[in-house]
Amino acid sequence: MKRQIIEIDEELCNGCGICADGCHEGALQVINGKAILINDLLCDGLGACIGGCPEGAITITEREAEPYDEDKVMEHLYMKGKDVVIAHLKHLKDHNEHIWLKKGVEWMQKNQDRLGFDMMEVVYVVHNHHKEGEACGCQGSAHREIKHESKPDVIAADQPSALEQWPVQMHLINPQSSVFHNADLLMAADCVAFSMGNFHSKWLKGKKLAIACPKLDSNKESYIEKLTSMIDDAKVNTITVMMMEVPCCHGLMKLVQMALEKATRKVPVKAIVVSVSGEVLSEEWA
Repeated sequence: MKRQIIEIDEELCNGCGICADGCHEGALQVINGKAILINDLLCDGLGACIGGCPEGAITITEREAEPYDEDKVMEHLYMKGKDVVIAHLKHLKDHNEHIWLKKGVEWMQKNQDRLGFDMMEVVYVVHNHHKEGEACGCQGSAHREIKHESKPDVIAADQPSALEQWPVQMHLINPQSSVFHNADLLMAADCVAFSMGNFHSKWLKGKKLAIACPKLDSNKESYIEKLTSMIDDAKVNTITVMMMEVPCCHGLMKLVQMALEKATRKVPVKAIVVSVSGEVLSEEWA
């Protein structure tokens, strides 16, 4: 099957590392001064890493994706040097891909004469590698404790819901429903409403709602089609995108941008980034 995946122009890449910070799965790393996709198995092709690249070195391409083959991956990566191979094998270990890790080591054993580096040194470094926090290294799923100042209790009845339509999940929404005609659309990440105490009263009021998770949801291509229909057919007036501060959440903005590229109409888009403790970190028209 064909799928989208990122492609890095090494000539343009200056090794700044912004893309690696934006890659929520940790499949991108800067090694020897260049951004490297060390494992395309976990690249979702959404492009959360693209927007921050100051050199325009990252693009999304569509190609046939073969079943994952560790031998082929190692055949490709070993020519990039020891550091890249170590990073790749560490990545497999962090994601508990122990079968692929074993096959990678077996490939090195069979091809020691071609490596150009000490295989046992690689095995030692990887074997003694321990990652702090979550095994996947994903900033979005790392444990955090959130503390708020003590405030007087607020009775639930004092905070009425501002929701004006149902359903709200993108997979269930009919983009041509009359509720979206000439409406202001709020496209929010699933977690936003749970982090913000004033989500309904300040941000949702007067808007139609669509929610999605750019990391966990499947078939996000359908989201792009629905957003395109909302822009062209329902003729929404504005789109406000509310995202959490974690890198993976910024894929929500990418979905909207991709829909705008396909749409024949142009609408104003506001991007709002929210901290895990519910504070607005940035708010700007894109």
